[in-house]
Amino acid sequence: MVLLPRLGKQVMRRSNPQVLGMDTRLLIALSYLRDHDGIPQQELADALCVDASNVVLVLNELEDLGYIERRRDREDRRRHRVSITTAGRKAYDRAEAGLREVEEEVLQALDEQERAVLRDLLLRALRGAEPGADAVLQASAASA
Repeated sequence: MVLLPRLGKQVMRRSNPQVLGMDTRLLIALSYLRDHDGIPQQELADALCVDASNVVLVLNELEDLGYIERRRDREDRRRHRVSITTAGRKAYDRAEAGLREVEEEVLQALDEQERAVLRDLLLRALRGAEPGADAVLQASAASA
């Protein structure tokens, strides 16, 4: 398991704003929101393993860019629900093209079949580790 963070660091080093069109911390939040649109802000903080005050800073940036909207929860006015906007989905799609370039570079030692197996194994592992991820990950796997 120690290899996953090492490989992740290689991806992060190559995933700069020039390649992605945004900072990776914004992309990570957008990615989660794309798969979990309309979740409570606190759930986002928990899912990203980030302090709530730091999530607010990321969400402020995303909101300023027009990529997300925060609305009061109708059932609990103390909470905010976070939704990705059309502009946010388009920005994510543009960044995803940059990520494919990074993936190509980082996984250059693997052929296409090996990459597909790796992607499938990672999706299955994430499905088991991330609550509620099953349907979302099936859709992601189908588009990969």
